[in-house]
Amino acid sequence: MDGTLLTLAAAQGSNTGITIGVIIVLGVGAQWLAWRMRVPSILLLLVFGILAGPVMRWLFPQSPLAVDPEVLFDSDLLLAFVGVAVGLILYEGGLTLNFRELTNTWKPVTLLVTTGALITWIIASVSAKLIFGLDTPIAALLGAILIVTGPTVIGPLLAHIRPSGESGLILKWEGIVIDPIGILVAVLVFEGIASGPSGHGVSAVVMAITMTLVAGIGFGLLSALILKELMGRFLVPDFLQNPVSLMLVVGTFTVSNQIMEESGLLATMVMGIVLANQKKVNVHHILEFKENIRVLLIAGLFITLAANLRIEDLKDLNWLGVLGFLAVLIVIARPLSVFLATVGQGLKWQERALLAMVAPRGIVAAAGASIFSLGLEGAGIPGGEKLVPLTFCVIIGTVAFYGLAATPIARLLGVSDQNPQGVIFVGAPRWVRQIAAVLNKRGVRVMLIDTNRTNIRAARMEHLDADNVNVLTMGNLSDLDLRGIGRVIAATPNDEVNTLSLQRFKGMIDRSSLYQLPVKAVKKTDAEHAEGQWRTAFGGGADYSGFESRIAAGWVVKATTISDEFTYQSYKTLYGASAIMLCVIESTGLLNIISEDKQPDPDAGDTVIALVNPEELFMMG
Repeated sequence: MDGTLLTLAAAQGSNTGITIGVIIVLGVGAQWLAWRMRVPSILLLLVFGILAGPVMRWLFPQSPLAVDPEVLFDSDLLLAFVGVAVGLILYEGGLTLNFRELTNTWKPVTLLVTTGALITWIIASVSAKLIFGLDTPIAALLGAILIVTGPTVIGPLLAHIRPSGESGLILKWEGIVIDPIGILVAVLVFEGIASGPSGHGVSAVVMAITMTLVAGIGFGLLSALILKELMGRFLVPDFLQNPVSLMLVVGTFTVSNQIMEESGLLATMVMGIVLANQKKVNVHHILEFKENIRVLLIAGLFITLAANLRIEDLKDLNWLGVLGFLAVLIVIARPLSVFLATVGQGLKWQERALLAMVAPRGIVAAAGASIFSLGLEGAGIPGGEKLVPLTFCVIIGTVAFYGLAATPIARLLGVSDQNPQGVIFVGAPRWVRQIAAVLNKRGVRVMLIDTNRTNIRAARMEHLDADNVNVLTMGNLSDLDLRGIGRVIAATPNDEVNTLSLQRFKGMIDRSSLYQLPVKAVKKTDAEHAEGQWRTAFGGGADYSGFESRIAAGWVVKATTISDEFTYQSYKTLYGASAIMLCVIESTGLLNIISEDKQPDPDAGDTVIALVNPEELFMMG
């Protein structure tokens, strides 16, 4: 008998281990495959989760590969896992929210997450009630859940669209800010439902609002200040800073939830926002750590939540109604909210149209639906079972529609910069600043990034776009304003830093547009060894040390326009073989960076930019 029990326990443990392994493999594998296919990862995560869950359980119910979260977790454990995971994701999102980037776009962003969110909530709630026959409170809760979009789906779409103008920044910030607002509204609706007739109506809602805000903001602020002081006073060693941060986030979420149900999500977001905007301690390494955790959490959450769907729940859906509901959200709710929120904000109509074409729902909506559905089930309130399948249908439908339609529509509107000419220089010494100034004068956007405050200060005094950040420790490079940027040139006095910096831009910028300037002259064997990594910037034996010495000797960066009379041959005769060719701006505005494998061949009307010796030119004259 004992042997039989041990055998059964071992078999169950083995099946549980297989299920966990399947979730991790499918979750991470879906995100990798999505990166390779250049599609939003959430779409593949949902597809993989549905295939591994309801489809596999239907086709092969006895297979250990069929993921069933109800077997792996009981309802309380699943609710706790989902809540903590979403709290950590919102904390990581808060860490990316730096208010100084909202200088020019705070008004439309504010209106979108207030007026626009209210319009979306009302339209979604009324439509859900009319189309699916949901009770008014459940319809209002579904509408609140569908307010959120989220950076995990907005980011990949923006990387595909590459919007020009202000629309990209507005979409990015809306996706971050809308999460806590949507969750807060959903929490309030949920508390109103859970309080029932004994909740004393308006007073219960007011109390729920007050307690949620006090607990969420209070504990989030307190935890952020504690972590800041611990790190600022060097009371936590470097190797424990990330674990202590994780401990505080989970502790904040748990304690806040004990005071007021679901306020923990707001608390973790506030904690991240406060840490991101304080100046006393550097939290970039924490953000990078949390970004890695987020990948695993998103993998586990989406596969688990999608696998938790039931075939019978999907069969019971009114699919014609689902299509109609999606049409209302996409064709009516989003355009109307954008129109009313952006009127009189100085945006072009094309930019407003693009804003109206991007509103996919993501991880927070999925997790929120699961949390509140389980909460309603635990409270014995009917109707919550429809939240999850309807929310997942909206997620799949909006991600698929916007993912397929947004990019071609953006191109049609002329607000998609599919061939950006701008350049990021990692490193901002004097000669880089000279190149940036020359390119800026000719309409090419240049961004300078350096950890050297002196270089950045000098660049800003020269009216150049410069930022004092460390690319290697920056948690999310999408925090940079990459509008119009299509090339990266790593030009620091450290080869390893240059290589690692370009590695971080892989996937965001095409590898053929990533350039590295050697610190010292590269031997041919070294160049052959490095072939296939990055392009060597400027070619002709150019190196950082050589640029520094030439600039110190009085060389300057000069732009010269080629014409029928003054040909490129005339240019080479005038400036001699010592001139180092940097780039060519074609008459059409196309920028060509000179490299080992791309030598200059300018025609009439093109502008050649090179580092030249004025004394040599004077002597020749």
